[in-house]
Amino acid sequence: MIPRKIETHVKSMFSLYPVITITGPRQSGKTTLVKTCFPQLPYRNLEHPETRQFAREDPIRFLRTVPDGAILDEIQNAPELTSYIQVEVDEKGKNGLFVLTGSRQFNVMEAVTQSLAGRTAIIKLLPFSFEEIGDLYPELGKSTDEYLFRGFYPRLYEQKIDPSVGLTDYIETYIERDLRQLSRIQDLLLFRKFLKLCAGRTGQLLNFSHLAEDTGISHKTAAEWISLLEASFIVFRLPPFFANINKRLIKSPKLYFYDTGLAANLLGIEEPKQIESHPLRGALFENMVISEVLKYRYNRGRKENLSFFRDAKGHEVDLLYHSGNDLSLVEIKSAGTMRKEFFKGLEYFHDSIKPAAKKILVYDGQRSENRSAGTVTNPRRLTSLL
Repeated sequence: MIPRKIETHVKSMFSLYPVITITGPRQSGKTTLVKTCFPQLPYRNLEHPETRQFAREDPIRFLRTVPDGAILDEIQNAPELTSYIQVEVDEKGKNGLFVLTGSRQFNVMEAVTQSLAGRTAIIKLLPFSFEEIGDLYPELGKSTDEYLFRGFYPRLYEQKIDPSVGLTDYIETYIERDLRQLSRIQDLLLFRKFLKLCAGRTGQLLNFSHLAEDTGISHKTAAEWISLLEASFIVFRLPPFFANINKRLIKSPKLYFYDTGLAANLLGIEEPKQIESHPLRGALFENMVISEVLKYRYNRGRKENLSFFRDAKGHEVDLLYHSGNDLSLVEIKSAGTMRKEFFKGLEYFHDSIKPAAKKILVYDGQRSENRSAGTVTNPRRLTSLL
């Protein structure tokens, strides 16, 4: 089992709150994480039909079976339980009682915010990061395309599952099941088409009108389906940078997948060597880097605080990393060879918009070095600079 960087934060929050709630994609390792962090707590899986029925039909008696707290896995299957947990923790008046997990963001957050506001810490766990995998899988070598193809879901690594099989199964079993429970999607074939079109727009500005037109659905439905994918931790939006400056800035967010392996699978990529010449390799590389930074933030209990910059004249910086009053600029290039012009966006923003504490260029090479225009690094070393 691979230790998770988020463990320290999880244990810290458990000592400060009566309840902690851990959300994230299915198979991101939530159950393994909480069992590792809290082996002393009883475990109840609310995916189990009998356990779920017991919790929903007689919540008071159910909680009496765990008088000193418990791990309640997949809480979205018994959301009404949170009201009774509120009474329980208020009566006991101490921290470190319940650990809740959930894979459907909307359902979990709705239940938790209504009943456990002020009583729970919300923690997001994403799949593995480079920081966690390190050099544990030498068979992957140093090939970036292997990681873009495989993605970072723990099960694929720990059980050595073929990504083509594992990720296809993930889409079939989890996404469609979750989304059908979240919404009354009648035409799954149409939704699958929409999902593939989203993968084809990785790293692009989110345009509901174009997505709707290409799928054959309404603008409203396209917006609803994106929200459903966000609620299931499949995609996320990167907001644009905004400042009171006398320049026309792009106001639409960009669309990214939480996991590049999932995006590659939806694009029909069947083996790593197909990525090398794929027209969306650059977009997948950019997606991987931004997801890596997002994991770095979440693993330390920090909010996203990420954005991108683009103006009407085409000046662009792929990622802006906000930390207090400091701003770091990150430009992402999938090339394996450095070029001077790669720094143009960083230099423009730094000189014309706002001075940055750090200017970082991420490329698909092995060298890391400091230059007058900024620091050059690769995806594996990026977070050590933030």
